[in-house]
Amino acid sequence: MLYSLYEAHHQLLGPWRQFAEATRGWFAHPFSPLAWTPGARRIAAGSDLFLRITQRYEKPAWRIAEVRVRGLTVPVAIETAATKPFCRLLHFRRGLAEPRDDPKVLVVAPLSGHHATLVRDTVRTLLAEHDVWVTDWADARMVPLREGPFHLDDYVDYVREFIRLLSPGLHVISVCQPTVPVLAAVALMAEDGEPAPRSMVMMGGPIDARRSPTAVNSLARRHSYGWFERNLIARVPPNYPGFMRRVYPGFLQHLGFVAMNPARHLEAHWEYFHRLVRGDDESAEKHREFYDEYNAVLDLPAEYYLDTVRTVFQEFALARGRMLVRGRLVRPSLVRETALFTVEGELDDISGNGQTEAAHALCLNIPGPMREHLRAPGVGHYGIFSGRRWRETIYPRVRDFIRRHDARGYSS
Repeated sequence: MLYSLYEAHHQLLGPWRQFAEATRGWFAHPFSPLAWTPGARRIAAGSDLFLRITQRYEKPAWRIAEVRVRGLTVPVAIETAATKPFCRLLHFRRGLAEPRDDPKVLVVAPLSGHHATLVRDTVRTLLAEHDVWVTDWADARMVPLREGPFHLDDYVDYVREFIRLLSPGLHVISVCQPTVPVLAAVALMAEDGEPAPRSMVMMGGPIDARRSPTAVNSLARRHSYGWFERNLIARVPPNYPGFMRRVYPGFLQHLGFVAMNPARHLEAHWEYFHRLVRGDDESAEKHREFYDEYNAVLDLPAEYYLDTVRTVFQEFALARGRMLVRGRLVRPSLVRETALFTVEGELDDISGNGQTEAAHALCLNIPGPMREHLRAPGVGHYGIFSGRRWRETIYPRVRDFIRRHDARGYSS
């Protein structure tokens, strides 16, 4: 019912959106006489803002058509290496004239509301010196019900399958949410004697959400599992391939994102309005680029979301040594041949300080020379993997860590 009401509300806004779009054209187009009337810019800016607040944001494009490699600009082709019902494994193939022996990196993108394109800057930066592969998670409303449910255990299975496909000589980078299933996958593979990744880089993830709890952690502890199931889970309406699938809808997730800091978003939109009035197109375009990504959300499979709430944020199962995958106990202490680098942002308000670093205490049998931790000063959650500080401060440390352990080749 909730999802259907949301769809109906969007349809009701249709005529108002059409009127706003027409108004923006009347008062903004340089060939329109109305564009030269007093207050025209304010009317056009208000119409533009209304359209942006009420529109739907589709999955953004990767926008990585080329990359600089050793001073040369080479084309990049995005290829699908494997397809699963809930995920595609993408390969960003560089059009190099001669093959390079660059480290092979699997970037496990988060499945936590935004599309995998959220790690675009991570991928673009890595491509200069690495062979990059990325998990591209599906929007659950687009997955037919016949494909069955998707649990946290399935996520771990997907990661294990992709690691097998790309091994040996693989390095794994997990960004935020996937740090837990990636560590679980690597631990189970170590127990089964499978080829181990040469390194795993864990960035801003809730390995132990008890440490420095944030608003996200507090919400999970304040409410019961049943509350999340009753209030946040809905069925996909009939106009999508995933009709009747139980999901945590993207629009509810987006409300949650905004509710974490509503004043900041209100101020950003108000400033955007004034930039349009002033004719500051460059700054306005930066606002659009950020919110085109931020507002593009996907539906999560209900089973996976509820499993994550319970396992990661309520029971702290991995940190307590009680996490089960397919009935098997996950034992990070069995990981010995995979180097570990954890990265945190000093100002991270999603995964608090110490939550990712906790992986070191769990992986106690990884030798000291194969470990490293970085707490980046003045960096928030998104700054860990995107933006200037990622490119200039964090990436060089990640690159050097991967290179150092790629050269050792102890898992090949």
